[in-house]
Amino acid sequence: MAKNLVIVESPAKAKTIEKFLGKDFKVESSFGHISDLPSKELGVDVEGDFKPKYEVSKDKKAVVKKLKDLAKKAEMVWLASDEDREGEAIAWHLAEALKLDKDRTKRIVFHEITKAAIKKAIENPRGIDYDLVDAQQARRVLDRIVGYELSPVLWRKVKGGLSAGRVQSVSVRLIVEKERDIQGFSPVGSYRVDAEFSNEKGQTFKAKLPKNFSTKEEAQKFLEQNATADFKVSDLQKKPAKKSPAAPFTTSTLQQEASRKLYFSVSKTMTMAQRLYEAGLITYMRTDSVNLSDEARQGAQAEIENAYGSQYSKPRNYKGKAKGAQEAHEAIRPTDFSRHSVDIDRDQARLYDLIWKRAISSQMSEAELERTNVKIKASTHNETFTANGEVITFDGFLKVYLEGTDDEDVEQEGMLPAMRTNEALLNNYITATERYTRPPSRYTEASLVKKLEELGIGRPSTYAPTISTIQNRNYVEKGAVDGVERKYVQLRLKEGVVKDKTLSEKVGSDKGKLVPTDIGMIVTDFLVNHFETILDYNFTAKVEADFDEIAEGNEDWTKVMKSFYKDFHPVVEDVKENAERESGERILGTDPKTGKQVSVRLGKFGPMVQIGTVDDEEKPQFASLSPDQQLNTITYEEAIDLFQLPKNLGVYEEEEVVVNNGRFGPYVKFGAAYVSLPKGVDPLSVELDDAIVLIKEKQKADAPIYMYKDLPVQKGKGRFGPFIKWNNMFINVNKKYDWDNLSDQDVIELIETKIQKEIDKVIHNWEEEGIRVEKARWGRHNVLKGKVKVELPKTVDVSEMTLEEAKGIIEANTPKKKAVKKKAPAKKKAPAKKTAAKKK
Repeated sequence: MAKNLVIVESPAKAKTIEKFLGKDFKVESSFGHISDLPSKELGVDVEGDFKPKYEVSKDKKAVVKKLKDLAKKAEMVWLASDEDREGEAIAWHLAEALKLDKDRTKRIVFHEITKAAIKKAIENPRGIDYDLVDAQQARRVLDRIVGYELSPVLWRKVKGGLSAGRVQSVSVRLIVEKERDIQGFSPVGSYRVDAEFSNEKGQTFKAKLPKNFSTKEEAQKFLEQNATADFKVSDLQKKPAKKSPAAPFTTSTLQQEASRKLYFSVSKTMTMAQRLYEAGLITYMRTDSVNLSDEARQGAQAEIENAYGSQYSKPRNYKGKAKGAQEAHEAIRPTDFSRHSVDIDRDQARLYDLIWKRAISSQMSEAELERTNVKIKASTHNETFTANGEVITFDGFLKVYLEGTDDEDVEQEGMLPAMRTNEALLNNYITATERYTRPPSRYTEASLVKKLEELGIGRPSTYAPTISTIQNRNYVEKGAVDGVERKYVQLRLKEGVVKDKTLSEKVGSDKGKLVPTDIGMIVTDFLVNHFETILDYNFTAKVEADFDEIAEGNEDWTKVMKSFYKDFHPVVEDVKENAERESGERILGTDPKTGKQVSVRLGKFGPMVQIGTVDDEEKPQFASLSPDQQLNTITYEEAIDLFQLPKNLGVYEEEEVVVNNGRFGPYVKFGAAYVSLPKGVDPLSVELDDAIVLIKEKQKADAPIYMYKDLPVQKGKGRFGPFIKWNNMFINVNKKYDWDNLSDQDVIELIETKIQKEIDKVIHNWEEEGIRVEKARWGRHNVLKGKVKVELPKTVDVSEMTLEEAKGIIEANTPKKKAVKKKAPAKKKAPAKKTAAKKK
């Protein structure tokens, strides 16, 4: 038995660390947190000292038992969870739950999983930092109180099943306010003038007029002035310039750059970074720091000089700008700068490449540039055209990396041909194009992270879960705006003649941007109206500053909780009792047929249009909004149109054909079959002939392509790509096969491979009992019986599982039916006694 037990959070981390320690060390994983607040109660003593009621979750009891047994046998237990506040809290929970002896327990931390770092950590152990633990407890408790008290208010006043959270709700507010700014934006048009010139050698380049014209008439008059003009270079200036590299990555800047360059979501970036860290390839990925250690800077310098030459090396330190930055880590960097790339999973390899380039370039020389500014004068007016160019004279850090940008209007400067002052130029054309001012840009995941960081809201560990939560809760959607067509005018002067033409462009289209849903807007309005403090950006940032003070040992966490709760709780109680219900109702007008009010609001099953009110003698009429319509933007005409659906189109093949709007968009119903309408098609514009075309396409797609064992095989494309269907089994078709030309042999191979996979994943199958144990994802296993499926932790060894053990697992996870109380038979009423008067 090993003398030393090392406990980390993840199996991958354990596997990497075990390689660096000798036979005297055994490394085990706690699989993340082992203790947390209870799921079905507040779990915080709000009447007393705010003591949390932690409990070990069901799926962690086996892990805790195993670790407790190992800890008893070990001479020393090393708690090696991450070096941030959450990691410190995990170490504390382990010490408490395992009842560890303080004299036989050591806390170690490291910001990279390398042999040197692990050895250094073992040589420099410390105790648990209770200030960091308290800071994490404060965050967990305060967020639990906010969510636990606000959510029931939303259920009562807005809609059931909603939730609120301190950082979550503020994030949604940012997105809602941005949307309102966009909706209230009025574009202003003007004419931008661009030109193309040629120098005496016939080399062309672009130039522009530094000012715009307000009207078409002004722009046309200007172009006409240039029809007979001679042009020359009136001024030419060349200036040296330098461009410096960006600092190494923090959590926030990594999330932003991975979004811009790799198109990763914030949560995907953190998942990939976690795996790189656990494999010992990068330093810890949750950090606000832009510093590199002396050792890292020396490693970068050696690699730069070796790979590119000493002229490319310039070691430097950076100073962070993040509001309320905390955690004394390094920036995110490779653990070994000599490893330029890694041969692993493609997405992990791409993220590693980005981290390596950013870190190595931060220690490289500035790029040296020559910027050229040319002014061009016309003989017929006093306006001046300008052209700007940029030439790199020494690439420096640009040899490796250039930071991306979120600014969609940035124009890259190119090279200009050689010119001299007073050189005559030939004008090839001049255009005056009608351009409109742009509304504010919606947030991407990356730019939202940047804004939260600027405001001091949240911390590196909170960004990814917050952004995932607001999308999972349906407060925000990604890329749901198609935009509209807009016409604009372009005037063009060529060969002395001005011509104009009308062009069109799509505006307001946003793919991959964060757009608030109706429910997101309604909940935000309700919370802002009634809980202004909680939704206030400065308050949320101040709470983070309070957590920092607790972590530094300058503030008592229970005092912070009491101060918050004494103001917060009375407001909750007041709103719960006295606030009006919020439905986001908008009155649009009057129904021409009935004369009743037409309004839109949030109903029990989602956004809807209503004709009439509850006070009318007749019941109101209702119609659901289509998925691409919103309460705050739907027009009166669009609302009235919804009552024309469902629309009966006629009969085809003796079946009624109906067009309607559904939960997932407009569709045609033909008998028992549903056919989705193509994107952008208005269901009210669909006629019977259009529907028949769609029905025939559906019938063709559903027709069997093969018969296997006397059962038909169909093909189709679904949410996860192309598939074939056989015997109620869906089989994905990967890129190995030619989807459009599947051969009979391909079909047979796909089906038989799938059948074999289904056989291989079964570990135990007790047919008489209807119970089986199967392989699941991520190395886990499921126990199944009928509709009951129980996922087991990775730690459970199912190879020797008995039927009795499987039965026990099923019974423990099968909801018990509530006993139906039989009503007692009604007692017969005793006959009433005759009154004295009647007796007489």
